[in-house]
Amino acid sequence: MTEVVGEGVRLLAGRYQIGELIGRGGMADVRVGTDARLGRRVAIKLLKPALAMDPAFRTRFRREAQDAAKMAHPTIVRIFDAGEETVTDPKGNEAQIPFIVMEYVDGRLLKDVLAEDGPLDPAEATRIIAQVLTALEYSHRAGVIHRDIKPGNIMIASNGQVKVMDFGIARAISDSSATIAETSKIVGTAQYFSPEQARGESVDARTDLYSTAVVLFELLTGQAPFRGENPVAVAYQHVNQNPAAPSTINPKVSPALDAVVLRGLSKDRTTRFQNATEFRDEVEAAAAGIAPPRKTVPVTDFTATLFGVNPQATASSEAALRQLTVDAESRGTRTQTRPPVAWIWAGIVLVAVVLVAVVFWTINLPKGTDIAQGLSVAVPDVAGESYASAAKELTGLKLIPQRQDQASDTVDVGTVIGTVPGAGTKVGATQIIEVIVSLGPTTIPVPDLAGFNTTKAKSTLTALGLTLGSTTKANSPTVKAGIIIKSNPAVGSNAVKGDAIDIIVSTGKVTVPSVVGDAAGVAGSTLAALHLNVQVVTTTTCSGGKVTDQSLSPGTHTQGSDITLTVCAG
Repeated sequence: MTEVVGEGVRLLAGRYQIGELIGRGGMADVRVGTDARLGRRVAIKLLKPALAMDPAFRTRFRREAQDAAKMAHPTIVRIFDAGEETVTDPKGNEAQIPFIVMEYVDGRLLKDVLAEDGPLDPAEATRIIAQVLTALEYSHRAGVIHRDIKPGNIMIASNGQVKVMDFGIARAISDSSATIAETSKIVGTAQYFSPEQARGESVDARTDLYSTAVVLFELLTGQAPFRGENPVAVAYQHVNQNPAAPSTINPKVSPALDAVVLRGLSKDRTTRFQNATEFRDEVEAAAAGIAPPRKTVPVTDFTATLFGVNPQATASSEAALRQLTVDAESRGTRTQTRPPVAWIWAGIVLVAVVLVAVVFWTINLPKGTDIAQGLSVAVPDVAGESYASAAKELTGLKLIPQRQDQASDTVDVGTVIGTVPGAGTKVGATQIIEVIVSLGPTTIPVPDLAGFNTTKAKSTLTALGLTLGSTTKANSPTVKAGIIIKSNPAVGSNAVKGDAIDIIVSTGKVTVPSVVGDAAGVAGSTLAALHLNVQVVTTTTCSGGKVTDQSLSPGTHTQGSDITLTVCAG
């Protein structure tokens, strides 16, 4: 639990001193801090308590933070530690706060640079994006996709070094959030969505490259390529509308840079840059004034050659026609030692061999592959199976199963709920498939209902997904009539959604025992503990100090009743 260490300073996880607020966002606050153990300055990101309410998010958060912490690169903000801290508000309520301890960067967020300085000079914009792409090149090789590249996740250090942050954390939030139409947590991120994210499809490294192209567009023009009144409108534009060339907004942008940005913003990820290295090389070339090379289909592309879309093949055909129409004198100057006809026949034979090979290869493709989508595999429907069975089926298709546990009120424990990407989605071989396995119903701690009336107890249980069970009445010396004495199951025990909680309600009466024959002191203590008003009278007809009579007979009586004891005092 968070401790107080001096005036206004809190100690997080028994180690990190929390200082002043240095940043605030829709999902987290960032404070400067000090690692008391290592004596270094750190940045502490405290995520909103609402995120911690989802058990699936907490599971993903821990895993993704661990994966991100393994990355060490000058262009990536290091993650030193992550976890959850129990904090208590002024009312005494406890809450779990997820936190991340990061490398402290002395600088400004790129979104603040844009807000304060406006569009950047193309040279500076390309310098920043080149370093962002260097960070993505490193993370993609490590198998980590960011999913939320935007100016708010890019820092510019005071020495000009670019640093990208929130690797892995964006994935944890993304996988545990609703769609953009159902939540407002990601309104600011919708401007940087890729078309596949907007459509709810699986993402890959090219998704990060699209978002990077959006950031480059904004750096060059001062505005995002797509804007709207709400996230859904922006997402629709990402899917259905083509962006304007940056130079139409900022004349300083060169045609070469226009071409690079527009290719990065391609709706079809197969026509985008295929990796961060390729994107960075073309950005740097455009910054140097070199126009990006025109993309051509290689000569070895059999389909393109067969249908006449290969520019090199077309050029070769025209050259061959010119060769056949030259006069005899020109033919005499050829250095070729064999007649052209031999080359033509050799080409025909080569095409025939390739055609036969392609037909043979197609016939022998494994079941489930798709040539048109680059040997993609349809994710099988494994819902309802055990994890072992699902993993075996996925492995047989050369996919990589990764287990993710999740509570479910409808699916039995240990049974597969579904997969991410979903069944039927076409993915490439060796794609990681998250297999969501049921943990059974979400457990709900039974609340303390003592002191509540029946109406309040019922509303409290309903809010937690529980129901009010049977009501039993019992006597109590202290609890007023109609007030709950205790509940069953006991407070703090685990229940599941829909369980009934039984209650015991006070009658407002007390059970008076017989104390005749008890010593006066013992009898008085017994009755006083029942909150009865005890009066004592003595009689000299007997001795020994014991009770010979009591004014209230043993049984049920009103709370706080008067009772008179007759004690032998002879």
